[in-house]
Amino acid sequence: METFLQQLVNGISQGSAYALIALGYTMVYGVLKLINFAHSDVYMFGAFMGFYIANSSWFQATMGTSVLSGVVVLLGAMVLASMLGILIERFAYRPGRSPSPGTLAFWFGILGAGFGYLLGKTPGAVAAGVLAGIVVGVILEKWGVRPRAQSSSLKILIIAIGVSFFLENSGQQVFGADPKFFPQIIPTKVLNVAGLSLDSQKLTVLGVAIVLMVLLNVIVNYTKTGRAMRAVSFNLDAARLMGINTDRIIAFTFGLGSALAGAGGILVSLMYPKIDPLMGILPGLKAFVAAVLGGIGNITGAMFGGLIIGLAEVMAVGYGQSTYRDAIAFVILVLILLIKPTGIMGKGMVEKV
Repeated sequence: METFLQQLVNGISQGSAYALIALGYTMVYGVLKLINFAHSDVYMFGAFMGFYIANSSWFQATMGTSVLSGVVVLLGAMVLASMLGILIERFAYRPGRSPSPGTLAFWFGILGAGFGYLLGKTPGAVAAGVLAGIVVGVILEKWGVRPRAQSSSLKILIIAIGVSFFLENSGQQVFGADPKFFPQIIPTKVLNVAGLSLDSQKLTVLGVAIVLMVLLNVIVNYTKTGRAMRAVSFNLDAARLMGINTDRIIAFTFGLGSALAGAGGILVSLMYPKIDPLMGILPGLKAFVAAVLGGIGNITGAMFGGLIIGLAEVMAVGYGQSTYRDAIAFVILVLILLIKPTGIMGKGMVEKV
């Protein structure tokens, strides 16, 4: 029984971090009906921003290891991740929602640069990738995407993949490809309660995640901006006709979701301190599964989905099936798509055609 309760606590802590990342996916889908596949890289960015803040000379000289230092690192990473999310929306997604020519060619060029770097890792390979990407983008823009009135979804999907490649490869260039170890920013203590071992990192992760989820609920349900977010989610065109600045609301949603991803990066780094520029791929996929499991577009569903994924993963490891740790989330994804494609708390939608 003690083993089960211990794994339950560990799973809730792990799942709460997944839930924070999943909220970004589900909020962006709620307002745009599209998946932000660059979201996992914002999570990575938040972890690295926390790493550099904690290792700065100012921080080392004035803060040390304390609860206040943890708050400073967390808030700093959230602000910087939020700014990155807003920049991504402004310069990548917003042009993709408009019919301006050249957008697809630009992001295909970015995508080509990423492939060129992965395949050759030389300036020539990157240049060839950029050129090939631009050519493909121009062809698709002229003969594939532009003739279709309802093609913005395809365009933004390609843009999202391009942004993700850009952030990952930029991270390898700026932060370095070698893993780094996240510093200890809060005091480490272990509490023994009724036979359970509760360390300060896991308790911090759980406590911070709960506070952030409560704040998100307050913002969405009890503020003017939150009401505007719900209006845009319900019907973007009608919200625009009612005088809501939909571009501002979408940018705010990106910023809010990115701040939560940045917080997730810090919290996961407290439990697993090794960070690298590709660290967001697997947690991002698991968080996406959590969003789908709970019902994509449903904020409460994303929270529950993250907890379920975290619990399932930790229970598998705790009971001797660690080989399947990373596969558990995708097994759950297949099952939920077969049994209830809309997710646990999702609702089916009927569209007129």
